[in-house]
Amino acid sequence: MERPLAMNLGTVAHAARRRAGLTQAEVARRVGVQLEVYGRIERGEMFPSVPTLRRICVALEIGSDELLGLELSQPSGLRRLVDAARGLRQPQLRLLHRLARTLHAEPRE
Repeated sequence: MERPLAMNLGTVAHAARRRAGLTQAEVARRVGVQLEVYGRIERGEMFPSVPTLRRICVALEIGSDELLGLELSQPSGLRRLVDAARGLRQPQLRLLHRLARTLHAEPRE
């Protein structure tokens, strides 16, 4: 295991947990691991198995790319828009997409 990857995963998991307003114990229970194990993951002392990694993503409601530090950083405005779009129903997403296309279209002459 590469230590920087585990450290980055721990930092991202910690931040996501705090944003979600969860305790380590709550996340550990949701993930199905002992509190001590989850604590070691957040501190970057161990790297979780792939199934555990997936359960952490579900528990923290973040993508695996973000958790692994593979997601390109997005401007905060775009991140807020993506966060706001999560959970929208399909008709709402279609409207949002149409609005974005309209706003992005080049002016017609």
